[in-house]
Amino acid sequence: MAHETGPMTLMTLPAGALLRERYEIIELIGQGGMGAVYKASDRRLTGRLCAVKEVLPILTGYDEDFGAYQEQFYQEASILAQLDHPNLPKVSDYFSEEGREYLLMDYVPGPDLSEVIASARQREEFLEEDRILEWTAQICDALVYLHSRTPPILHRDIKPSNIKLMPSGHIKLVDFGLVKLLAVDESRTVTVVQGLGTVQYTPLEQYGGDAGHTDARSDLYALGATLYHLLTLRPPIDARQRFLHPGALALPRTINPAISPNVERATMAAMAMHPQDRPPSVEDFTEMLMSRHDVVNVGGVYSPPRPNFADALRANAPLLAVAALLLLIALAISITSSLI
Repeated sequence: MAHETGPMTLMTLPAGALLRERYEIIELIGQGGMGAVYKASDRRLTGRLCAVKEVLPILTGYDEDFGAYQEQFYQEASILAQLDHPNLPKVSDYFSEEGREYLLMDYVPGPDLSEVIASARQREEFLEEDRILEWTAQICDALVYLHSRTPPILHRDIKPSNIKLMPSGHIKLVDFGLVKLLAVDESRTVTVVQGLGTVQYTPLEQYGGDAGHTDARSDLYALGATLYHLLTLRPPIDARQRFLHPGALALPRTINPAISPNVERATMAAMAMHPQDRPPSVEDFTEMLMSRHDVVNVGGVYSPPRPNFADALRANAPLLAVAALLLLIALAISITSSLI
């Protein structure tokens, strides 16, 4: 028997419920406005745990055209099942049962980064920057993979609670509840579960739903906001408030002085209010974040890293050494000739 969680909300499945005579619900591990996620065991493959994502069409606005919803759900599930990346959970199955849609994924053990942040706040200790950058590099790698698919795939809900830290130290970007598939010509989109993301991590353009223009830079904003939270242990001010109160978002180094200047600049560039002022891609953001070069964001407009003089010397050291050697040889010949 399902448990009701409130009026017009999801009736959650109890522990012991069996789906498709195969997946036995162990516990509810997450819930949102349009569905829930459960931890389940696979009776057919002993010892295998999986995450079961459940969506109710009535909560997505598709209840009047259930056939169209099922077709879109099938399309999304099929594309997600083709994804194969070490920082993404593998989608293994999907099905409908009693008016609900289900997506089966790998169960990812370990805390999510919101729990890691809460623990650090309790200890009153900032997280190590190098550790945060290791996590961010893995997230960036997953996003580059998603954004390079045909059609490109946007996550649309990147936030600490959707990033799991496994016991091995590896990161998994989970919950594809707001995945959006972009047509190559951008003339149409396919969105199975419409939503706005979570307010502190959502760019302003995403508040328009499908009426607004979102692209890879929208995921980049959410990633920047997540990085801000990890570095400062404070959630950033949401984009709407920033629009109404320019300058209200404190620079990360005013909260945590141990943050590197280039990390602060990259974080703020990713969180630029206008998409055109953000790095054009996750690859560009990664270069900004990991580079020790001076990264500029003049007037809110993104500019690529510019190497400084010391870096130029290091990069051209072999050529400079050869030039110096030739100069010494020429000088020695000149001195010898003058003596003769």
